[in-house]
Amino acid sequence: MQRRTLVSAVAALGVAPRVWSQKYPAGPSTVVLPLQAGSASDVAVRHMAERLSQKFGQGFAVENVAAAAGLVGLDRLSRARTDGSVVAALNNSIMTILPHLQARNMKVDPLKDFVPLAGIANIPTFFAVPAASPIQTIADLVQRARNPANRVTYASGGVGSPQHLASEMFKAFAGVDLTHIPFRGASQATLAVASGEVDLMSMALSLAQPFLQDGKVRLIGYCGPQRHAQFRDIPTLQEQGVKGYDYSSWIGLFFHKDVPSEVGAVLAREALAIGEDREFQVQLIRSGLEPWSKSAQELGRIVREDFARWKSIIEQAKIQA
Repeated sequence: MQRRTLVSAVAALGVAPRVWSQKYPAGPSTVVLPLQAGSASDVAVRHMAERLSQKFGQGFAVENVAAAAGLVGLDRLSRARTDGSVVAALNNSIMTILPHLQARNMKVDPLKDFVPLAGIANIPTFFAVPAASPIQTIADLVQRARNPANRVTYASGGVGSPQHLASEMFKAFAGVDLTHIPFRGASQATLAVASGEVDLMSMALSLAQPFLQDGKVRLIGYCGPQRHAQFRDIPTLQEQGVKGYDYSSWIGLFFHKDVPSEVGAVLAREALAIGEDREFQVQLIRSGLEPWSKSAQELGRIVREDFARWKSIIEQAKIQA
């Protein structure tokens, strides 16, 4: 059945918009994720979409639009319906990093064109190498990369991806040179490391888990400021001499700014309630993710802070697309 816009629906029923806010969504919804299927963000978003479908009794189908580090997905979202039937799932790279790297190629302004709804998950990230790699620690990596006779490669899901930024940040902070090998997505990049095709990757735990179990990859350092609760034996990059290094990634839900605010309030409220549900949080943890329940107001503040932080890091590290 064809979905109707809020305007036409309200006109036909002759009722105030708040009645529709109680019935949201007015039909099957689409959650557009400008990232690859199987990525850490994708796993988190699909868990949330499943819960939203149960809550509203209508489908929330995830649509992956993975190309150009999120630019194609943003373009898709800029042209989408604004009746509440299309939800944007955006990570920190798209919201706060890409604008500094791809300003000339962006058709939208993420900070102005998208309204925060709720945070879903934080994505624990480690530096990972093939299991057979001679690199055992971050110190080994630095020493190897500083030797002119060596060519050390790192994999990413493409220019502007979380893996790209985390690795370029490491290059700048550690004072080393690494060769970037971009892939079509984080899943392919992970496979390249597991097969030994590439030397290194800044890898989300959710992607690393199956290869850790199979003994195909090895974690050598955690990217956050403190050791990960599940991997206390793996020191942070800061502990291993990379002063000031602190990389983290998150994923949240947003609406286009033209979606009526009363519709956004309904979804924001329900997504926050799901995010605070203990069973949902356990589901995220089992998937290698960290619960990151944030209200619309909190998410908005974090987006603004991260935008300024990454602008400074990109300028300091001289990172280019």
